[in-house]
Amino acid sequence: MAERRCVVVTGAGQGLGRAVAEAFAAQGDAVVVSDIAAGLAIETVRSITRSGGTATAQPADVSSEADMSALAAKAAEEFGTPRVWVNNAGVSRPAMLHKMAADDFDFVLRVHARGTFLGIREAAQAMMAGGAGGVIVNVTSSAGLQGTIGQINYAGAKGAIIAMTKSAARELARYDIRVNAVAPLAATPMTEKLRTDEKLSRRFLDQIPLRRFGTPEEAASAFVYLAAEQSAYITGQVLSIDGGLYMVS
Repeated sequence: MAERRCVVVTGAGQGLGRAVAEAFAAQGDAVVVSDIAAGLAIETVRSITRSGGTATAQPADVSSEADMSALAAKAAEEFGTPRVWVNNAGVSRPAMLHKMAADDFDFVLRVHARGTFLGIREAAQAMMAGGAGGVIVNVTSSAGLQGTIGQINYAGAKGAIIAMTKSAARELARYDIRVNAVAPLAATPMTEKLRTDEKLSRRFLDQIPLRRFGTPEEAASAFVYLAAEQSAYITGQVLSIDGGLYMVS
């Protein structure tokens, strides 16, 4: 039987984060479910434990140093040194750039970019102290790879996450810590307006070769793979799970 690892997932109260937490729990890992909404985090834990898995909840605002430090401490206390850390928490405040409030730009950058930095730092410190290496998986988006209309804050934050992923991968490789990113496109609460607005949905689906949105479970499988022994030679990469929306020749 595979070793049970301590896995931390932020933004795991719903959508993609919940699917990722459930996927790791399903293979026997112990999961620390974190979300700014405590009730949602508890619901994910209940779902996991009802299925026979192991999990605990720890609410956290990822942009808060104190909250992220407490998250790392909770993980260590409950399940030992985190071996996998997924930085998934995110928000969206769209507006055309000439109408976007500076506060909305700052807020999205604070949650995505600062939040991911703090997550990487907490994970790295814990894994380095543990001495057994580990895996960090960040969440970016096709918006960070190619830009997007009406979300310059979101695209900028996701682009920053790609750069941080590559920088962290270079720095942490000597400690046997791998750092990668996933750029998913899934049917989640964050994509609800895009999926339910008939005009927007039709226009967007026309850009996707597979002509559909993915499921959270399909995207979650990429996180499990990047944290598995089979991917031990992969670091500093961005894996797009988007039906072919973004392709690099």
